[in-house]
Amino acid sequence: MPVPKDQYEARLRSEELRSQLNYHNYRYHVLDSPEIADAEYDQLMNELKAIEAKYPELITPDSPTQRVGGAPLPAFGVVEHRYPMLSLSNCFAEDELRAWHKRASDRLGRDDFDLVTEPKIDGLAVALVYEGGKFAQGATRGDGMRGENITANLRTLKTVPLSVKGKAPERFEVRGEVYMTKSGFEQMNAERAERGEALYANPRNSAAGSVRQLDPRVTAARPLSIFIYQLGWREGAAPTKQHEILAWLGEMGFRTNPESRRHDDIVGAHERITWWDEVRERLDYDIDGVVLKIDDTRDWERLGAVGREPRWATAFKFPPQQRTTKLRNILVNVGRTGALNPFAELEPVIIGGVTVKMATLHNENDIRRKDIRIGDTVIVQRAGEVIPQVVAPVVSLRTGKEQEFTMPERCPSCDTPVTRDPDQAVVYCPNTQCPAQQIRLLEHFASRGAMDIEGMGERMAWVLFKEGLVKDIADVYRLTVEQLAALDRMGTKSAQKLVDGIEKSRERPLSNVLFALGIRHVGYETARLLAEHVRSLEGLLEVTGESLQEVAGIGPIVATGIAEWVSRDANRDVVGRLLAAGVQPTMIEEPKEGDQLDGLTILVTGRLETMSRNEAEDRIRALGGKVGSAVTKGTDYLVVGAEAGSKLAKAEKLGVKTIDEEQFAALFERGPEAATS
Repeated sequence: MPVPKDQYEARLRSEELRSQLNYHNYRYHVLDSPEIADAEYDQLMNELKAIEAKYPELITPDSPTQRVGGAPLPAFGVVEHRYPMLSLSNCFAEDELRAWHKRASDRLGRDDFDLVTEPKIDGLAVALVYEGGKFAQGATRGDGMRGENITANLRTLKTVPLSVKGKAPERFEVRGEVYMTKSGFEQMNAERAERGEALYANPRNSAAGSVRQLDPRVTAARPLSIFIYQLGWREGAAPTKQHEILAWLGEMGFRTNPESRRHDDIVGAHERITWWDEVRERLDYDIDGVVLKIDDTRDWERLGAVGREPRWATAFKFPPQQRTTKLRNILVNVGRTGALNPFAELEPVIIGGVTVKMATLHNENDIRRKDIRIGDTVIVQRAGEVIPQVVAPVVSLRTGKEQEFTMPERCPSCDTPVTRDPDQAVVYCPNTQCPAQQIRLLEHFASRGAMDIEGMGERMAWVLFKEGLVKDIADVYRLTVEQLAALDRMGTKSAQKLVDGIEKSRERPLSNVLFALGIRHVGYETARLLAEHVRSLEGLLEVTGESLQEVAGIGPIVATGIAEWVSRDANRDVVGRLLAAGVQPTMIEEPKEGDQLDGLTILVTGRLETMSRNEAEDRIRALGGKVGSAVTKGTDYLVVGAEAGSKLAKAEKLGVKTIDEEQFAALFERGPEAATS
C-alpha cells in the first residue's frame, strides 16, 4: 500500500531535521562552538517535535527529541548518571505557559499547586556528588545519561564547596550551572586582546570550554562561578518542596540563586518572569529565560517525563539576543573626533523583537582578531538598548568567496589621507574641518549632557550643515528665526523654540561646555576635573600638557590630548567666537559639607540600594573627596554595589580596597577609619 504523500514528506523532513539537530548538538555540547543561535536551534527542534507528535511512528531512538546533548568526549572519563539529566520544554509566550500549567493540572487532577521560579543561567550544566560530606565527583550533562568526569576541574572553582556544613545525607547529588561572569569575560578578552590572541565569542562558550580543560590549572585561572538549582538524588531524608530544598542546600554551603521565588499561582509566576526580563541586562551573568518548577517534588514523580523533558518543569525563554545572518559589507563612518569606525551591513534579522540591519565592529584590530570577513555568516548580538555587535564569524560555513577587510587610506567624507595612532587600534582623519566630523560634533555639542539645546538632534545637525548655515559649533549662535523657519519641515514656532534653546545654552555650567567641545578623551567626569582646573572658558586656552598632568584624575594621555586640541588654531578660533557670541559658562561651586573624605579618590561601581550613583558621587565631592574616572593604583576605595562590573576585577588586580554600601555610608560620618571597622 503506497505511503500518503504528506507522511512521505514528513519522514524526509524529520530525517533532515534529525541530522541537522544532531550536528548542532555536537558543535554546542561537545565542541563548545555553535554555528547557530539558541533561538534557531529551538525552531528546528519544535518543528521536529510537531512532526513526531503527528506521526509517532517516525520517532527513532536516536532522535534529538529523545536525548539531551552530545556524547562525552573520550579524553575525559565517562560518568553514568544515576538519574538522567533532562532538558526542559520551552515557552515563548504567556498563552504557552498557561497551556503547560493546564497540562500539569489535568494530570494531577488539581490546579492549586505552588510554583518556583529561578533564572535560567546560560552556562554549562553539571552534577556534583558528595560522599560523607565531601565533594567526590563532578560531571557534565553530556548526553543526559552519561557525562564527562571533570572532578579535578570543578575542585578549582571557589564556589564549589569541597565539604558541606551541617547534617547532610551520606551520599547525594546536586545539579547546577557553571557560568562565567560578564565582567570576568570582558576582562579576559581584554587581556587576550593585549596579547594579540583571538577573542572568545561569549561567556557561555567560554565557561563550557574552561570547565572542559585537560589541565585544571587553566580552569582555575578563569572567572567561573556556579549556581546550584536542584537536588539530583540522595541516600537519606531531604525536604520535599523545591523552595525548601534550595534553602536547605544554602545552609549546607551551596551557592543558590537568592532571587528564586515561590508563587501560589501562575499569575504570580508570570509577573516574576516579567521582572526578570526587565532586570536581566543589569546582571553580571547571562540568563536566557526563567525556569518554572512545581514546588512539591512528590508531584514530580506523579507527572514523570515525556521524551527528554520533565512535565513538572518548563523554561520561559526570552526573545533571542543572538542570531546568525549574512555580513553583506563592512562600511566606515567618521566620528566627531575624526576616528574612522567600521560597521557591519547585514542581511536584516530580527533579534529581541527588533529588526537589525547594521552592527558595530569596534575597530580594525578587533576585525582582524575575530577574523571577520565580508560575506561571512556571523553571530550578531543585541543586549538591551546597546547597539548590536558582531560577535564572531561561523568559520565552518565559509565558501572561499569571503573577502578580508582593510581600512581606507583616505577619509570617506573629505578624502584626506588618514593617520594611524601607533598606541591605539584607531585610524583618524586629521582634517578637523571634515564635514562628517563637524556634523557629529554639532550633534554632540547640542546633546543633553553638553549644551542641552532641545530640537538640535541628528537630523537637524545634518540639515544645518547641508544648507550651509553652520560650518562649526560656534556658528550655532548666529542662527536666526528667519533662517530656521525657511528650512523644510520647520515652522516659525519650532524655529523660535530652537533659538530660545540656543539662547538659554549661553549660561551652561563650565563643565558642560568643556564636555560639549568634543575634545578627545574628555568625558563628562574629566570635563568636571578640567573645569575645576581652568576655572573659565578663557582659562582653557592657557593650559599646557605639563600643568594638566598635575591634576588628579587626568593622566598623561588625556593631558596630551587636551593640550594638542588647545594648540590648534582652528579650535582656538572656535573658542574665541563662542566667547564673542556671549557664551559665558558658569563655574558652579559645589557646597562643601565637611572634610571627612579630604584627599581620598573614590569610585562607585554597580547598583546601590539607598542612593543613585550620581547622588553618591555628589556626596563624595561635598565631603571633600574626588571621584575618579577609572580604577588606578591611586584609587583609595572602590564602592561595590549589586551587579558590579569590570571595575571590581581591575580593583582586585591592582589591590585597591573595596568597600560595600554600609561601609561607604560609614565614611560619611567617621572618615577613612570607618572602612576598616
